[in-house]
Amino acid sequence: MAVLLFKLSNVPDDEAQEVRELLDEQGLDYYETTAGRWRLGVDAIWLSNNEDAEVASKLLRNYQQERRNKARQEQADLQARGQAPRFMDKLATQPGKVLLSGLGILAILALGLIPVLWLLFYNH
Repeated sequence: MAVLLFKLSNVPDDEAQEVRELLDEQGLDYYETTAGRWRLGVDAIWLSNNEDAEVASKLLRNYQQERRNKARQEQADLQARGQAPRFMDKLATQPGKVLLSGLGILAILALGLIPVLWLLFYNH
């Protein structure tokens, strides 16, 4: 029976390729599925054998820890050099996106507060 190892939705191409290479290096039998045209399935890497699940999971955990550490180090290096992206940089380069995001946040907050305000002021 197949075992879901790694979902590929919203995963960068380089990370997915590195996971494939890692599984190939270890000689683990796997296959991939796509969500399909109507997105009803799941984009994922599956192990063909249940017996490989523990080994593959451990390999994947170690890989993801290394990738996380590398990304954090790169971010720390950018901050040390003063090249890390800041809010004001994003506002200067993409003002429309920042404005729409801010309006979306305010709309969600307003919708969340409507029931509270209704209970406080109109439920007497």
